Amino acid sequence: MKKIICMLLAVMLLPVSACAQPVEPDLSAYDTSGKAEIPMEILGGLDQATREDLLEEPKYVALTFDDGPRADTTGRLLDGLLERGAAATFFVIGEQVPCNEDLLRRMRAEGHQIGNHTYSHVRLLKAEKDMVVEEVHKTEVLLKEAVGEGDFWLRPPYGLIGCERSKLIKTPMIYWSVDPQDWKLLDKGKVVDAVLAAVQPGDIILLHDFYSTSVDAALEIIDRLQADGYAFVTVEELFRIQGVEPQEGTLYARPDRVREVK
Repeated sequence: MKKIICMLLAVMLLPVSACAQPVEPDLSAYDTSGKAEIPMEILGGLDQATREDLLEEPKYVALTFDDGPRADTTGRLLDGLLERGAAATFFVIGEQVPCNEDLLRRMRAEGHQIGNHTYSHVRLLKAEKDMVVEEVHKTEVLLKEAVGEGDFWLRPPYGLIGCERSKLIKTPMIYWSVDPQDWKLLDKGKVVDAVLAAVQPGDIILLHDFYSTSVDAALEIIDRLQADGYAFVTVEELFRIQGVEPQEGTLYARPDRVREVK
């Protein structure tokens, strides 16, 4: 809807000489530091619902996917994300990387964020410290070999990590604020309903691209929330939009909410 309105506005504002050779405008007399505004003479000619639609701030959320990549389900998910112009964050298990490097390169190329979900999905809460370091490091090495350098933020398996072990982590750690338990439901409709009933702007949604029902649910969630004015960004972008500088070794449920580790 917004795209159509913006196109109409562009046509309304198009100068008669639009087909002439473009000339660099002199903006030196204008204050260009402020926020761009839609002229009142344009807004005044629109109905109230359209004005509200134009002026509404986007509602940003982050879709995150654990336990992949998996050739069939992750590939289909990436197709759907590309079609909808939605970004996501993938927390990857190291054991899943071999033979799926092309999927990871596609994630990077299409603007998605790639994160670390340990090498073998081990529980970090009471794991030996050497094992914690090894599980994170092995996956990081594989990811760098597949897509190059990057900051691969960690999602601890099951969202659990102890205080002492969190000090070993050199990146931010990401929990979630909406969990429809898609791995348990394995039902597209129930997962969609659970997310739509709970989601708020700024949320981090947990799903698993390992399950076909979760992929189906994710694409419908995007369709439904985009129609309601939501925009889907990576976790890293969500932090940037909210002006939060994430700290290494800290576990975040949302950019504005830290989850305590014990």
